[in-house]
Amino acid sequence: MAKGVIALLGSGETAPGMTKVHREILAPLQPLRAVNLDTTYGFQENVPQMSKKLEDYFSTSLNVILETLHFPSFDNASELDRARFKLKVKASNYVFAGPGSPTYALAQWSPLNLENDLMNVLDNGGTVCFASAAALTLGAFTAPIYEIYKVGAKLHWVDGLNVLGAIGLECAVIPHYDNNEGGNYDTRFCYLGERRLRLLEDLLPDDAAVLGIDEHTALILDLAADTLTVRGRGNAYWRVQNTERVLTKGKAVPLAELRAVTESHRPLRQEVSSAVSTNSLTDLADRVLAAGPTSHEALAQLIEMAASGGEGHVDPTSLIEGILRVRRVAREQGHYDLADLLRQALIEAKVEVQDGPDGSTWSLH
Repeated sequence: MAKGVIALLGSGETAPGMTKVHREILAPLQPLRAVNLDTTYGFQENVPQMSKKLEDYFSTSLNVILETLHFPSFDNASELDRARFKLKVKASNYVFAGPGSPTYALAQWSPLNLENDLMNVLDNGGTVCFASAAALTLGAFTAPIYEIYKVGAKLHWVDGLNVLGAIGLECAVIPHYDNNEGGNYDTRFCYLGERRLRLLEDLLPDDAAVLGIDEHTALILDLAADTLTVRGRGNAYWRVQNTERVLTKGKAVPLAELRAVTESHRPLRQEVSSAVSTNSLTDLADRVLAAGPTSHEALAQLIEMAASGGEGHVDPTSLIEGILRVRRVAREQGHYDLADLLRQALIEAKVEVQDGPDGSTWSLH
């Protein structure tokens, strides 16, 4: 079981106000083996200058030698380069990463399975300190901030490293939570603003949370104690299904309290375990679809329960026809991938679907 520390900084990683936080999380690590991952800003022209700024801060303000591990590109690295990078990460007991682009970093780190190396650091009692852009990568879901804010990309999530998922926190991390640089327009929530954040939240599974962290604020997760503590200027936030808990600085909070919130919003499996009325099956199918394409396995389980007989058995007709109706709408609106997933869910539940000119018919096997 992991026994280290995850420190998430909302911003200001080299600001004077964060020095005390760095000292707190560095103090227990003796002898210290600290590394900086430059991948988050590896696409920039000023990589050496960025690295030197971080190294100088750690040297001057913290009396710490910070070794930068240069890994700007997965594709341009040799197999030996990749292996050496991973070995040096695993051999450290303090891993820092900070500003830049979260999606660029993920494109380089994901093929390396860097999450395994970070978990190795944590398993051995080390600290992973990710700030600003890097903090976004540690959740199960990562918002492509630059692509949305600067380029106008369609709202979507990309897969994160999900290091937090390994400790039971299924979430997306949003630093710069209280940003106000926009002045007369909303740049809170890492420049997304309230409207776009809410739309993005609608794309998350029902039991996934948003973990927000204010600027110049640190959220320290002590894995051995299974607690979190807020340090610095502002607060942190745990948002699930339009319910937000404010985590204020000071007293340690058990992580179990955050897990309990997401468990209470976990869909379908709990609902399926109890009797389901035929009148609600179509509505339930619609709600499951809102969870996104990955819902097809859950749909198959629900259909299986309806068709299998025994305790809790219900006539599956209403549910299956409800799913076929949603599938028809998906096809009419051009969502063919979703329609195919629904058909596959029915097939997995031993429901044979036949499409004809007058619609779809089905039979159980």
